[in-house]
Parts: sequence; structure tokens; C-alpha cells
Amino acid sequence: MMGWYHDGTGWGGWVLMTIFMVGFWGLVVFAVIALFRGTRSGGEWAPEHRDPIQILDERFARGEIDEDEYHARSAVLRGSGRYSHRPDRGTH
Repeated sequence: MMGWYHDGTGWGGWVLMTIFMVGFWGLVVFAVIALFRGTRSGGEWAPEHRDPIQILDERFARGEIDEDEYHARSAVLRGSGRYSHRPDRGTH
């Protein structure tokens, strides 16, 4: 029984070993998540382009905007409304 308590790594070794084990498994989980996120169809990271009219239709269907606002915004997007955006006009 001689040297029973002095031959081991002590409590510092156990703490260090625990930290490294948690870090190792954290890296494994991170790598698996990154791998699955990268295997989307097309392999692109940029968000897909959505049609503004489609987004407006979805917002109206969810009830986020009322009918008047829907028609006003729809007219602006289609360029046929009285609020159509004209970059050449000044605000003076």
C-alpha cells in the first residue's frame, strides 16, 4: 500500500481529463451537425430566392396583413399602383 495516493494523477488530472472528454464529444457533435447541414440539395449556403408576391400571398394567408394592405402592397410590387416606386423622382 505504499505510494497508494501518490502514484496517480490526482484531482487535477481527473479535471483535465473531464474537460478534454467534453471537448472531444463537443467537436464530434459539431462535425456531425456541420456535415448534415452541408449536404443540402445544391450544396449552397445562400438562402433561396423567393418571389416577393409569393411571400405577400403567404403573409395574407397567415393573417399577418389585412385585405387592404395586401392589395396595396401587391399593387406596389406589380408596379401598377399609385404607390409604385420610381427612383428618378425626388423627395423635395
